[in-house]
Order: sequence, then structure tokens, then C-alpha cells
Amino acid sequence: MHVEITALEANNTWTLTDLPPHKTTMGCLWIFKIKHSVDGSIERYKAWLVAKGYTQMEGRDFVNTFYPIANLTTVHFL
Repeated sequence: MHVEITALEANNTWTLTDLPPHKTTMGCLWIFKIKHSVDGSIERYKAWLVAKGYTQMEGRDFVNTFYPIANLTTVHFL
């Protein structure tokens, strides 16, 4: 967990700001996984800090969403 937090801070992933009035914070969740070697022994432990985006409500927490997905025809053209 310490390595993940250090990496997020080093990459300037977020900045601390004051919460606007009448707004609530979105929670976060730690995801843990054990990575195994080919022989089955433990290679390392991994941890991810993820946002609980499923708690947001459209119109209250956000207005528009945008997913930058390339069309297969465009990829072939390029």
C-alpha cells in the first residue's frame, strides 16, 4: 500500500482541494492481489487504490461522460 500511495503522489495523480458546499466525497477501495511465479511460489503482493465510481449519480455528481474509443475502421485506416 505504501508503494502505491508513493507512486500516486509522485505522478501528481490528485491535488487536495476544499469540498464544495452540499457535496459529499466519493469513497475509495483497496484491491489486493498476490502475483505467483510459474512454479507457484509467491512473487509479489500488489495493491491498487480505486475510486468507488459506482456511487455517483448522473445529474448530481456529473453531467456528461465521454469514452475515447477508437472505431475499428479508423484504426485500419491509420
